[in-house]
Amino acid sequence: MGLAYGYDIHLPPENVAGALVHLARLAPPGRDTPPLELTLPGGALLALPFTSDFRSGPVDCSTSSTVDLDLSLMFGVDEAVRDYAEAYGHEIEEDGRVRIGYVYLTIRFESLLHPRYAALEFWAATSTMSRLFARSARVREVFTGLTAASGGVCCVFDIGDGSFGPVCWRGGETVQPTDSDAAFPDREALVASWPDPGAGRDPGSGFGH
Repeated sequence: MGLAYGYDIHLPPENVAGALVHLARLAPPGRDTPPLELTLPGGALLALPFTSDFRSGPVDCSTSSTVDLDLSLMFGVDEAVRDYAEAYGHEIEEDGRVRIGYVYLTIRFESLLHPRYAALEFWAATSTMSRLFARSARVREVFTGLTAASGGVCCVFDIGDGSFGPVCWRGGETVQPTDSDAAFPDREALVASWPDPGAGRDPGSGFGH
């Protein structure tokens, strides 16, 4: 069985629609297939440049606890991304980014860490892509940037074996792995650091701003 590394973003449920809008801006330009029409809990309808189970939808998850999406995303170039692109014949675009996919996304409208939060769980499709996720600072910046833009409480690097991975971003700041291990030795310590759900929260902004 291969590696399955990923990034988990935890955020208020009311921020999921906005997070997906931000995520759509990371999709490659010039998509030929029709957009995916996705209906979220609460009735929000989004047209996204992705697929679900490799189909373009429509998908109604208004009464579901999860939904799975298939993504192609654009990443900035560092050494790890350049090596991956050269190995798989991916071109560096004019804007200096590289298209990588598929990246799999599971949206949980109740996070496994806290039922009053939601989670976006991004997974690399292959072992080689998993190693890229682990090595590349530019890949990590995409997911921590998405966390910040969508008002998330944290972003965790997940190695897919059930263990607790390092926190990459929390409370408006990037967290270094050594600092993460010291501050958040387990899931309970991390969740205890989150704001009380719904306590004076602005759905459109990050916490603490």
